[in-house]
Amino acid sequence: MIFSCGHTEPVDTVEQKLYKKQAPVCGAVRLDLYLPFLEQKSVGVVGNQSSMVHETHLVDTLIQEGVHIIRVFSPEHGFRGKADAGEHVSSEKDEKTGLPIISLYGKNKKPTNAQLEGIDIMIFDIQDVGVRFYTYISTLHYVMEACAENNIPLIILDRPNPNGHYVDGPILDTNFRSFVGMHPIPIVHGMTIGEYGKMINGEKWLKNGITCELTVIECLYYEHQTQYTLPIPPSPNLRSDVSIALYPSLCLLEATTVSVGRGTDGPFERYGHPLFPKTDFSFVPEASEGSKHPKHEGKVCHGYNLNTPENLRMEQLDLSFLMNANELLDGKLFVSRERFFNLLAGNDLLIEQLKSGMREEDIRASWQEGLDQFKITRSKYLI
Repeated sequence: MIFSCGHTEPVDTVEQKLYKKQAPVCGAVRLDLYLPFLEQKSVGVVGNQSSMVHETHLVDTLIQEGVHIIRVFSPEHGFRGKADAGEHVSSEKDEKTGLPIISLYGKNKKPTNAQLEGIDIMIFDIQDVGVRFYTYISTLHYVMEACAENNIPLIILDRPNPNGHYVDGPILDTNFRSFVGMHPIPIVHGMTIGEYGKMINGEKWLKNGITCELTVIECLYYEHQTQYTLPIPPSPNLRSDVSIALYPSLCLLEATTVSVGRGTDGPFERYGHPLFPKTDFSFVPEASEGSKHPKHEGKVCHGYNLNTPENLRMEQLDLSFLMNANELLDGKLFVSRERFFNLLAGNDLLIEQLKSGMREEDIRASWQEGLDQFKITRSKYLI
C-alpha cells in the first residue's frame, strides 16, 4: 500500500488495481501446479458437477492428461449434483469414463480403508458456499481423516467463496455436532474450502488429533471481498447469486413449517406459508428435479419475493425472515423439527431466544464474543 498526499485512506498500487480487475482463477485450472504430484500415481478424485476445468470436467481433463484415476467419490447431491437435499445417493459407475463412483453421503460418509485401497494420492475439488451446514465441508473433514489414517496425501483445488466477505452467526456448541455442523465455527465462516482444510488440520479437529498431508492449490486473483458468480450451481436448489447469498439466513427455515421455495423456479429466493396473510406475492411448490417432495406441495403459499438487487450480497446473517415468519404464525406450527433446528443453529439457545421474543440486536450481541475469538483463529489460515 502507498499513501497519496491529502488522503487518509490507503491507495492501491497499480499492480493491486490490475490484480483486482482480473477474474478469479480456480485452483483446478492451474494444472501445471498439481499435475507433477500425479505422475505415475493411482489417483482418487472427490468431486461433483462443479469440478470443472474451463468447459471440461476435472475427471475428463485429468484422463486426457494421462492421469491414472482409479476411483471417484461424490458428496451430497451426487456426482452430477441432481439428488435432493438429504436424499440417499447410491454408489454407481460413471457412464462416460466407466469409473466407479462411491457416494460419501448417507451411511457411508467417510471413505473406508477398502475404498481407498490402491490410491496413492487424493484430489478434492468441490465448490463450497461458505456456510457451516452446507455439507461439503463435512465431507472434506471425513476425506481428510480417512487420508490421514491411510497415509494418503490430499490436494485441495481451491475455489472462491461467494460468501467469503463476512463472518457471522452463533458458534457451534459441540454438543450439537452433526453432519450439518461438525466444528466450532459460526454459520458463515468466511473461508475458502482450502483455507478450511488448513483449519481442520491446524486446530486438530480430526479424530485423535491426527493431521492430513495437505497441499492447497490456491486461486489466483481472489480476495475475500471479491464478488464472485459461480459458473455452475453448487447444488440443485442454489441456482443464482441471490439464492447463494440468502442461503445462510433462509436455511434455518428448513426446520420449520415455512417453505423457502423448494419446488419452484426460485428456491432460496423467497419464503412463504399457506397460513401467512395474503400478500402481493405467492407461489405453489410442485415436485421437480432436486425437490421431489417439496414442503406444501400443490398448496398456495403466501409470502415474500427476496430476489432483489439489494439481496445479491449480504453483509450479515439476516434473522428478520425467521423472526417475521415466527410472528406471522404466532409461534404456532412454526418449528416443526426442533432437533434439526438446533443442529442448524448449532445450539439450543436460538430457539429459546426466539420464543422469548428477544430483539434481533440482542440475539446478535450474544454471538459477538464467540465471533471475535473465531476471527482470531481464522486469521491464521487465510491464504
